[in-house]
Amino acid sequence: MKKHETVLGIRDIPRGKQWLILSLQHLFAMFGATILVPFLTDLPPSVALISSGFGTLAYLLITRGRIPAYLGSSFAFIAPLTEVSSSHGVAGAMVGSFLAGLVYGAVALLITLFGLKWLIKLLPPIVVGPIIIVIGLALASTAIDMAMYLPGDEQVYSGTHFMVALVTLAITIIAAVFFKGFFNLIPILAGILGGYLFALSQGIVDTSDLQAEWDALMSAGSIGAFFTALFQWPDIVVPFKDYAPMDVINWDIAFLMVPFALVTIAEHIGDQMVLSKVVGQNFLKKPGLNKSILGDGVATFIASCLGGPPNTTYGENIGVLAITRVFSVFVIGGAAVFAILFGFIGLSTALIGSIPSAVMGGVSILLFGIIASSGLRMLIDNQVDLGEKRNLIISSVILVIGIGGAFIQVTDDVQVSGMALSAIVGVLLNLILPGKESGMGNGSMFEVPEEVKDADDQNSVA
Repeated sequence: MKKHETVLGIRDIPRGKQWLILSLQHLFAMFGATILVPFLTDLPPSVALISSGFGTLAYLLITRGRIPAYLGSSFAFIAPLTEVSSSHGVAGAMVGSFLAGLVYGAVALLITLFGLKWLIKLLPPIVVGPIIIVIGLALASTAIDMAMYLPGDEQVYSGTHFMVALVTLAITIIAAVFFKGFFNLIPILAGILGGYLFALSQGIVDTSDLQAEWDALMSAGSIGAFFTALFQWPDIVVPFKDYAPMDVINWDIAFLMVPFALVTIAEHIGDQMVLSKVVGQNFLKKPGLNKSILGDGVATFIASCLGGPPNTTYGENIGVLAITRVFSVFVIGGAAVFAILFGFIGLSTALIGSIPSAVMGGVSILLFGIIASSGLRMLIDNQVDLGEKRNLIISSVILVIGIGGAFIQVTDDVQVSGMALSAIVGVLLNLILPGKESGMGNGSMFEVPEEVKDADDQNSVA
């Protein structure tokens, strides 16, 4: 087989067993990262799986089955989700996610009307790169706390928990560096599994809920009782049923959540360009970046209506596409269906809930570092010159404001802080300071001359 030969095209339908295996492969690729986000934000992992499945199906529908992309929990929203949840509860976090989804819709509409160039100029690499670095480094303390301390409000150092975290980290690194093929794409899942087994040997895994679920299955006296014990209704939070959105919404939530939509939109553009290169089709032109961004926004809107974290396109699954050369949207759709089913299986929910925080802390040390490093890589790949005073100023201000935790107290109840403030300041500095061309760099990641021109011809109605 040639290196770049397509095994299954975008609209090709695989056969039974092949379909099952290929879809499960995509499910496992996104599984570790997708359940980590709700784990860190105190949201139900089962709901995150369900919302990612429904969000992916909606994305495939909106993009007319032309983009083989899987959507999972977004790491960019971990900090704002945690902050909003602590002050406004889960209802406030879901309202904030809904507002972020509206930003996607607005951007999709503007691209339809005016093309794509304005968005690239608003979010060049010199702005997006440092913001992504802030996202990773601002979460560093969270990873270390989970790795070193006993679960609870008081920080009590535990050598056993830290050892479990380090073993988990080591397994994750080994999987990322030495595993080959598909297994090279699931280092997070490998780390969680290996760390879980080691945590069991150290006696820090609470398996009571898992044992109860297993006992209920084993004691089922009929097929009906078995399925009743197997499937459980997850902790879905529905607006207007479980809370009144208009009683929750306020400016504080909007200022905390909305700016992060700009970051994830920029990441979405990068993912679409990488995916276009992998598949060999220009997805910015057909079906159009406006449709893919709208699909991403609708997926986030669906998550907000179920009680899950915002969704975004996943690099792990793009990696699976690159290795397998299987681009079928039916395979992606199958993975989405499996994610929904897993979310309704009580045994899987209990298994996820039994994972010690030290194990998640171990994988988070690497994962959050990778997020920060990917922001640095964006600057390098686009050959952004930090010798230019303009670029140096923008990146420096974004990093210090974001990591330092600066905030502006607008009113007694409204505060713009941390990553949200750094994103806003970065965009404003880029618009105000002269020499905007230097902020784009000389790299090919954003491919402004060719890709944007083609996409503008397709998306603009002007």
